[in-house]
Amino acid sequence: MASFVIGDIHGCRDELASLVAALPLERADRLIFLGDYIDRGQDSKGVVSYLIELQSRAVQEIVFLKGNHEDMFLSYLGLPGRHGDMFIYNGGGPTLASYGISPTRHSPQEAVALVPPSHLEFFRRLRMHYLAPPFFCVHAGINPDKTLEEQEEEELLWIRDQFLLSRHTLPYTVLFGHTPQEEVMFHLPYKIGLDTGLVYGNKLSCLELEEKILFQIDRGKKRVVRRSVESYWKTISR
Repeated sequence: MASFVIGDIHGCRDELASLVAALPLERADRLIFLGDYIDRGQDSKGVVSYLIELQSRAVQEIVFLKGNHEDMFLSYLGLPGRHGDMFIYNGGGPTLASYGISPTRHSPQEAVALVPPSHLEFFRRLRMHYLAPPFFCVHAGINPDKTLEEQEEEELLWIRDQFLLSRHTLPYTVLFGHTPQEEVMFHLPYKIGLDTGLVYGNKLSCLELEEKILFQIDRGKKRVVRRSVESYWKTISR
């Protein structure tokens, strides 16, 4: 069984579809998405529709994690979530436009009625984290000073420097997105960052965990490049 972990998408449907189509998926494999499917890019609705359709036809297990942008969108719509007041400021405008919602013409109650029920259900059912030993998958990261049981949802969705600049004592390598970087961040055995800034003109990244293969596609392209990154594991020392 192979596990494929995909970083932040942010409304870029075409690159997502091209990447998934290029993955050598077998029936027993697993796809794990690290969240931030929406905002900033122009086709958030299209991304969510694609993911829902993918799940409906896939024979593989698919895991969808929640990102801070999905959490803000839910809150903006008046549903359980956090920081809805920051949604527009954090790139929510294109998401609303993709659903035909205008922040000046539609109240939150009117806006939620314009989002397809299947999409609302998708957002509501997103998971906060996923354990695939020896990997722990989460959107933003973990608080390095806390046990797994002590982690708070706010930190799992939003944490940055405290996690990025520190080692941790959890017995897992943390796979995360959230913080865009030019290249995949390998800080082994502690963490791997898979947000490579697709929406900012860079690339979408997917890491296959068993064979240690990295799949990437550049913004606006269709060609997926694959390369082995197994060498990063050969010099691990805690």
